Parts: sequence; C-alpha cells; structure tokens
Amino acid sequence: MITYSFLQQYWWLLIALLGGLLVFLLFVQGANALIFLAGKSESERQLLVNSTGRKWELTFTTLVTFGGAFFASFPLFYSTSFGGAYWVWILILITFVFQAVSYEFQSKAGNILGKNTFRAFLTANGILAPLLIGTAVGTFFTGSAFTVDKAAVGDIASPVISRWANAWHGLEAVANPFNVEFGVMVLLLAIILGALYAINNIDNEALTKRLRRNLAVGFLCFLVMFLVVMYQLLTMEGFAVAEDGTIYMEEYKYLHNLLAMPNVLVMLLVGAVLLVTGVVATLLKANFTRGIWLAGPGTVLAVMALFMLAGYNNTAYYPSTADLQSSLTLANSCSSEFTLRTMAIVSLIIPFVVAYIAYFWRQMDKKSLTTEELESGEKY
Repeated sequence: MITYSFLQQYWWLLIALLGGLLVFLLFVQGANALIFLAGKSESERQLLVNSTGRKWELTFTTLVTFGGAFFASFPLFYSTSFGGAYWVWILILITFVFQAVSYEFQSKAGNILGKNTFRAFLTANGILAPLLIGTAVGTFFTGSAFTVDKAAVGDIASPVISRWANAWHGLEAVANPFNVEFGVMVLLLAIILGALYAINNIDNEALTKRLRRNLAVGFLCFLVMFLVVMYQLLTMEGFAVAEDGTIYMEEYKYLHNLLAMPNVLVMLLVGAVLLVTGVVATLLKANFTRGIWLAGPGTVLAVMALFMLAGYNNTAYYPSTADLQSSLTLANSCSSEFTLRTMAIVSLIIPFVVAYIAYFWRQMDKKSLTTEELESGEKY
C-alpha cells in the first residue's frame, strides 16, 4: 500500500533527480565560462557559443521544473526559500536573463555593443549561475535564517507563515565558508562538464587542445574542493528529526546518514568513479572524446546522493538557524496526500519525456561542430 510517508520519500527522490539533472546541464554554463579562456580566435569563440547555444534552453527549463516540482510537492520550502531568500534567486534568474539575451542578440544586425560584450554576459552567467546555485544548495546543510508559524495563516492582518529573520534575504549565505566552498565546487564541476561537452561536440584541433588543458586544471582544483567540502560535510553537526518531529543537533549526522543508507553510499561512489573515469580517459587518450557520457551520469548520481543525505534518514533538509524547530522536513513541509498521490501518477510520463529529449539531443549532436559549418549554418 502506498502511504503518505512513501509519497514524501518518492517526491524527494524526484527532487533529487531533477537537482542532479540540473547540475549536469550546467555544462552549458561551464563551457560559456571558457569562451575567452579556451577560445583565442573569433572562429573558436563562435564554435563554443554555437555548441552551447543548442542546449541552453534545457538548463533553464530544468531549473524552472526544479522550482515547480518543489512548489507542488514541498510548498512550504518554496514559500520560505523563494519568498524569503529572494535576493539569491533573483540574482540567479538575472544571470539567466543575460544568457538568453546574449544568445538572441549577439549575432543580430545592428548590434552596437559587439559580440564580445554579449559573450562577456555569457561568461558572467557561466561563472555566477553555478556559483550561486551551489551556494544556495549548501544551505541545505548549514541552514538559513527564517521562522515558520503555521498558525499565522489565520491572522487576518498578516497571514504569513514564513518570515525571514534578517534584512539580507538569502545573501547572508555567503558569510558561511561551507556554502561558498560548495558553490565553488559546483562551479568547477560545471567547468569540467563544459570542457568535456565541447571536446565531444566540436571538431577543432587547436581549440580541443586548449580545452583539455582547461579540463586538467579544473579537475585538479575540483578534486581539492570536493575533498574539502566532503570532509566538512561528514564531520559537521547535522539537523536530526526525532520521532515526535522535534529538531535537534546531532554530531556527524551526515556521516551517520551515509553509513545508514548503503545505497546512497554506493550512488556517491559510483558517481565519483564515473566522473573521474570520464575526465582521466579524456586527458590520457588524445582521441577519446566521449568523457561527457561517463561524467554526466556520474554527476547525476553524486548530486542525487547529496540530496538524499540532506533529506532522508530523519533529517531536516532546510534547517533554520533562527529557530531550530522551524526547520523544514519532508513531513512538515509537503503537500497533502491527495496532491502527492495525484502528481505521482502524472510523474509516470517523465521517462517518456527524457527519452524524447535524448532522441533529439542525439540528432542535433550526431555530427561534430566545425568552422566550415559556421560559415553556412545559423550563428548564435
């Protein structure tokens, strides 16, 4: 029998999957961050822009879907985070607006700003979007300054359930080193994925050689940051949930979660192995260009594992540093059983949608992008 608790766990699994897909699709931002670093000529930069221009809508659509899924399944998180920490989300959306405008107008007639101005916007999006998204996700482990009072919904004068406890509205997240380190880790991962995707998608020897150098540097930096973040995560205090719903601090909580859920540990290890294998094979074999198809699934699995550490095993996935008992859990922040059950039926179409995207992705990327193709094809 499908219980209410099962539905909560199921929808957190879908949230984790969407989060993993979003981080994987940040390869668009990662490649854009390399436009001026790897592309030294006009044609090389145009190749990078055209390569990511085919896929940028998928990243933004997944981000919107991620937010929509949170709104439908865990509305209290949506109203608390998106309504309270709004400066972070506004900044993220602004960077994506820069991206959309840049792809649309940089090659249009009458562009008085010049292509490189819009490419600078793409580079800014490539750096800031992963950094900000990663910093926001870091608060799943360190907490945010908010309070929740469900009884306030009956207050006619001010029926507001969630309130932010300071005037920074999310920007205070950068004051916590762990959050920033988490954001830098996501940024470096995006750069790795972006380099791998461009190597797979672009046929240009000089550009590919520079991309491999960027990949090597980015990978070494990522390994350092990954080890730093994982050490802190597995040794920090976590926000545990007692049987009666009381939130309390538990030493080594996320390490305990990892050991208590061997399937999550396996997902994290398999994801890490796939990522490392994709990168190392690309660096060691000059003719190997399919590293993205190892690193991509590895990224999805690893990110899903991190989301599960944050939400499963009686853990508050969105902790409050202003009022511990206001922390959000799967049980106290979810939609009604009827809503979750109805949406669970709708979610069964997801595999068909993924298959549709994969098919047309393959059709678009069947042939590598070349300089000659730019002369006759559409330019972004």
